[in-house]
Formats: sequence, structure tokens, C-alpha cells
Amino acid sequence: MIRSVVFDVGETLVDDTREWRSWADWLGVPAHTMSALVGAVTAQGRDNADALRLIRPGLDVVKERRARQAAGCGEQLSDYDLYDDVRPALAELRSRRIWVGVAGNQTTEVAELLRDLDLPVDAVATSGEWGVAKPDPAFFTRVIEWAPGAPAEIMYVGDHPANDVVPAKAAGLVTVLLRRGPWGYLWANDPEGGRAADWVVDGLADLPDLVAGADFR
Repeated sequence: MIRSVVFDVGETLVDDTREWRSWADWLGVPAHTMSALVGAVTAQGRDNADALRLIRPGLDVVKERRARQAAGCGEQLSDYDLYDDVRPALAELRSRRIWVGVAGNQTTEVAELLRDLDLPVDAVATSGEWGVAKPDPAFFTRVIEWAPGAPAEIMYVGDHPANDVVPAKAAGLVTVLLRRGPWGYLWANDPEGGRAADWVVDGLADLPDLVAGADFR
């Protein structure tokens, strides 16, 4: 029985197009160049921040993000950035008495932006607030401490096999790989990534029924 469902943020709930376009503008390259570089590092299994360092070698991403913020070009988040299936799926899960959380690799600023969206969730947390980021096992220890239920009663939903599926599964959580965003599409059929998940889904609309009806263990 699943008691809690916890969602990743980027390319799970939020379309990252605007954020990558903002980085392209900040670093002075065309948006299509940024997209191509994100695709390249994704295909190589590298961290997405490496796309920024290909443009500006040695870039300190944390420092540069603060500079963007100070210049009034910081992270933005609105309903415009949410995928269309997000609010209906989250609301349906809660209507079925499932505890719903959001926890991903985001800054403290994004945590506040997420809360301002008033999503139908029980709690929001980010790596910036917790001081630990995926795929560190300590991140999923925090998820287990935070969400109601034993590990096998907590589901983690994300688009990134290496950051989401593999470490969440190692922590004993039920895992769902969402096929969207560059990582989800590219690595969904990887035997040690997407295919290692308990489920692979193309969207969030069917998730409530799957949560209710599946026998995971």
C-alpha cells in the first residue's frame, strides 16, 4: 500500500524551458545552442550544469546563480511553467487520501516559489533547504523521515534515472520514471536506469489509479 507520493521538480512537475532560456540569455548564447549542449551532456551521462561550463569553463554555478538573482534575472516559476497534468494528478492523489510531497534538487528560492503556487500538496522541500542533494543517499533518508509511511509505502516520481530512480530504489522506496524531459526520454529504456524503476509512465494522469491498484512488493 502506498501512503505517500513524493515528486521531483524539474521536468517532472516543471517544464525547464524558461530556466534554460534564461541561462542562455545570461551567458550570451542562442537558446538553441544551450538546448544542444544540455542534450550533449545528457547523452554523456554528465551533470546538466556541465552544459553551462562548456560555455564558460570553470563557471561557479552557485555564484553565478546569485549574480543573476542580484541583477534581477533570478529563477522564476509560475503556472505557465507547470506541465498540464500536474495540478489534476496531485489533486486526485490527495482526494484519495494519499499524502503528496514535492522534494527535488532546487534552491531555497525555488522552494518559496513552489509554495507560492499553492499546489495541491501536503509539503514542499528542496535540496537547498535540506543541505543535501540527489543522488546522495542522505537526500532519500530525509525523504523517508519527512513523508508518512515505511520506505516501501513511499513512492518517488522523477525523470532522471541516476538522480531519482537508482538512489530512491536503493533507499527502499517505490520508484516511477517519468518519460519526459531529456533525461526521461533518453534513459527510459536503460536497464540500469529507467527500466530499473517499478513503473515507467508517459504522464501523471494515470498515476492515481496505478498507485491505488498496483502490488509493488
